[in-house]
Amino acid sequence: MSEEPEEILGSSSPSTADEELEKGLVAAMIGQPKLLDELAKQMVTLCLAIPGLFATVLKLTGGDEAVLPVSCLVFWAFGCWLVALLLSLASLVPVTRKVDRQVVRRAQPATKGQSLSIEEFFTQSAKYKRRLLVAAALLCFAGIALAAASVFGAR
Repeated sequence: MSEEPEEILGSSSPSTADEELEKGLVAAMIGQPKLLDELAKQMVTLCLAIPGLFATVLKLTGGDEAVLPVSCLVFWAFGCWLVALLLSLASLVPVTRKVDRQVVRRAQPATKGQSLSIEEFFTQSAKYKRRLLVAAALLCFAGIALAAASVFGAR
């Protein structure tokens, strides 16, 4: 059994540009949930304002006779706006996650029931908020489309 000498790999410290890039990546990863919180606040404002604007425009364009026949489209529009509002609010509520503060990152993602690494905590928070806000935006748009269909379909 002959022992072969181990190959020694040369190494050097990372350049300052590489360090700055890594710092920027970390800052962006940490900042994602905060940016999504700001988006959620805007979505809440939008989901509260659109139904009021819908009623106001309907009243202004129709005068005193502004009566929209109540159809299922109107109910669906307001339902979409309500669910979009609830999803936006849900994205603002903090979710408790089990985090192992000793582990910064893992090569493999945490399994179900296992504590998250610090990096996984930030990415999971952003994914959760993003899913809720995408659904809220789609429902808000669907509500606008249904409201427009109820107005233009009634004439």
